[in-house]
Amino acid sequence: VELFLARTPVLFPVALAGMEGITLSKTLGNLSGGLPFTIVLSASGSILHRKMGRVTAQELLSWSELR
Repeated sequence: VELFLARTPVLFPVALAGMEGITLSKTLGNLSGGLPFTIVLSASGSILHRKMGRVTAQELLSWSELR
Protein backbone atom coordinates (compact mmCIF):
# COMPACT_ATOMS: atom_id res chain seq x y z
CA VAL A 1 0.00 0.00 0.00
CA GLU A 2 2.80 2.40 0.85
CA LEU A 3 4.44 1.82 -2.55
CA PHE A 4 1.11 2.36 -4.32
CA LEU A 5 0.51 5.61 -2.42
CA ALA A 6 4.03 6.80 -3.25
CA ARG A 7 3.28 6.30 -6.96
CA THR A 8 -0.38 7.35 -6.81
CA PRO A 9 -1.00 10.05 -4.18
CA VAL A 10 -4.60 10.42 -3.02
CA LEU A 11 -6.33 13.34 -1.32
CA PHE A 12 -8.09 11.27 1.36
CA PRO A 13 -6.82 9.47 4.45
CA VAL A 14 -5.76 5.83 4.10
CA ALA A 15 -5.69 3.64 7.21
CA LEU A 16 -3.77 0.39 7.58
CA ALA A 17 -4.52 -1.99 10.44
CA GLY A 18 -2.25 -5.01 9.91
CA MET A 19 -3.55 -8.38 11.10
CA GLU A 20 -5.80 -6.64 13.62
CA GLY A 21 -7.61 -5.28 10.57
CA ILE A 22 -9.44 -8.59 10.11
CA THR A 23 -11.29 -8.15 13.40
CA LEU A 24 -11.80 -4.45 12.74
CA SER A 25 -13.14 -5.15 9.25
CA LYS A 26 -15.67 -7.67 10.60
CA THR A 27 -16.74 -5.21 13.30
CA LEU A 28 -17.39 -2.63 10.58
CA GLY A 29 -19.61 -5.02 8.60
CA ASN A 30 -17.29 -7.13 6.44
CA LEU A 31 -18.44 -10.48 7.82
CA SER A 32 -16.95 -12.50 4.94
CA GLY A 33 -13.51 -10.87 5.24
CA GLY A 34 -13.41 -10.15 1.50
CA LEU A 35 -11.33 -7.45 -0.15
CA PRO A 36 -11.49 -4.76 -1.23
CA PHE A 37 -13.86 -3.50 1.45
CA THR A 38 -14.57 0.23 1.62
CA ILE A 39 -16.21 2.23 4.40
CA VAL A 40 -17.27 5.86 4.10
CA LEU A 41 -17.30 7.62 7.47
CA SER A 42 -18.86 10.92 8.47
CA ALA A 43 -16.84 13.61 10.22
CA SER A 44 -18.25 12.31 13.51
CA GLY A 45 -17.19 8.72 12.73
CA SER A 46 -20.54 7.15 11.88
CA ILE A 47 -20.71 4.78 8.92
CA LEU A 48 -22.36 6.40 5.90
CA HIS A 49 -21.76 3.63 3.37
CA ARG A 50 -20.16 0.20 2.98
CA LYS A 51 -19.02 -1.44 -0.25
CA MET A 52 -17.53 -4.83 -0.99
CA GLY A 53 -15.60 -4.92 -4.26
CA ARG A 54 -14.05 -2.52 -6.70
CA VAL A 55 -14.87 1.18 -6.29
CA THR A 56 -15.55 3.33 -9.34
CA ALA A 57 -14.79 7.00 -9.83
CA GLN A 58 -18.54 7.67 -10.02
CA GLU A 59 -19.07 6.00 -6.64
CA LEU A 60 -16.31 8.11 -5.07
CA LEU A 61 -17.94 11.23 -6.49
CA SER A 62 -21.40 10.30 -5.18
CA TRP A 63 -20.01 9.34 -1.76
CA SER A 64 -18.30 12.72 -1.45
CA GLU A 65 -21.80 14.22 -1.17
CA LEU A 66 -22.83 12.02 1.78
CA ARG A 67 -23.08 13.72 5.14
